[in-house]
Amino acid sequence: MDLLKSITHPDEVYALLKFKFGAGPTKPKQDHASMTKTARKCYNYLNQTSRSFAAVIQALDGDLRHAVCIFYLVLRALDTVEDDMTIPLKEKIPMLQTFHEKLEDPTWNYTKSKEKDRIVLEDFQAIAQEFRSLAECYRVVIADICKKMGHGMCEFAQRDVLTNKDWDLYCHYVAGLVGIGLSRLFSASELEDAIVGEDTELANSMGLFLQKTNIIRDYLEDSLEGREFWPKETWSKYASKLSDFQRSQNLTSGLHCLNELITNALHHVPDVLKYMSRLHNQSVFNFCAIPQVMAIATLAECYNNPKVFRSVVKIRKGQAVIMMLEATSMDSIRTIISNHSRQIGKSTPSNDPSAELTRKIVSTNLELSHTASAQLTTPSYYPPLYMSLGIMLVLILYSYGSQILHYIHS
Repeated sequence: MDLLKSITHPDEVYALLKFKFGAGPTKPKQDHASMTKTARKCYNYLNQTSRSFAAVIQALDGDLRHAVCIFYLVLRALDTVEDDMTIPLKEKIPMLQTFHEKLEDPTWNYTKSKEKDRIVLEDFQAIAQEFRSLAECYRVVIADICKKMGHGMCEFAQRDVLTNKDWDLYCHYVAGLVGIGLSRLFSASELEDAIVGEDTELANSMGLFLQKTNIIRDYLEDSLEGREFWPKETWSKYASKLSDFQRSQNLTSGLHCLNELITNALHHVPDVLKYMSRLHNQSVFNFCAIPQVMAIATLAECYNNPKVFRSVVKIRKGQAVIMMLEATSMDSIRTIISNHSRQIGKSTPSNDPSAELTRKIVSTNLELSHTASAQLTTPSYYPPLYMSLGIMLVLILYSYGSQILHYIHS
């Protein structure tokens, strides 16, 4: 299905096939045979619960890999508690506030969740056991971030995201703290310099860029589930209720609001470029780069796009794989950011209320990418369309040849 979606994009077809047969920066490095039983469980849970991060986590170097895996699962468990609307607030609030304490309790788990990722709560004993086996430099970071995030989640479990400052604060609690925690883990592993973990402002901004992108993209899904994360300060300028944007008569107003929020998110791109320029270890660079380039591509796809209010807007897997294969250096990062920033700039409506601000931040991001004067494209070594069709035919015959022959003979 992914190949069919990319059939008119030969670069994507070729990238998908390369990725299918093992190319790319996300090859797992852990040795399952040497793992403890609980460690193997944790990596199974990682693959079950992560759509985006499982592969890049398992490609990290050294003991950082296991520390980040456990960090992810601990926060996934915490996030599952926050997301579960069936847990009464009187039970949820104290659970969030004391969640970090469960890391030292070998018996604690939670079996009442209805969320799809509830396995990380039901078998939290395994995750906590692996946490306690980590080096102290990792445990301190994970417990500290878990505590701060739990307290922050409590605040917004009891009130809405009203102002743009609230939006930044909420995104800090649920994603900026993740960026800060990861950066501290990178430095603790000694794979990166101390400044990476010490500069919390940049690390926080990395997280905010990803979270704001997710919130913008997930408008419809959140709305249908009764959750509202778009800041009222912004959307109330365009509608009486956030859900009004789903009505066709409010489409223009909805697009104006959408574009204003995307423009807000684009202001984090300079911090992304500065943060990425400090990284030295290739596996850490890949781990950080892939989500960031996916985010800028998603924002470009969402910008001024009515589909945001009718469905979930996603980039094609072929596009995602190309970026995953290419985002391994600062030059490539700058090129990808430049091209998608330029895409947003070209599609900015002249009558959009945020048009001037959008063009200004796009211009800044292009300048920081050193491509303000000329279009940059990644050199293509991929085959023309007829070759991609041939490759697809060979792949189909390879995969389904026996079934086809059986059908012919019958």
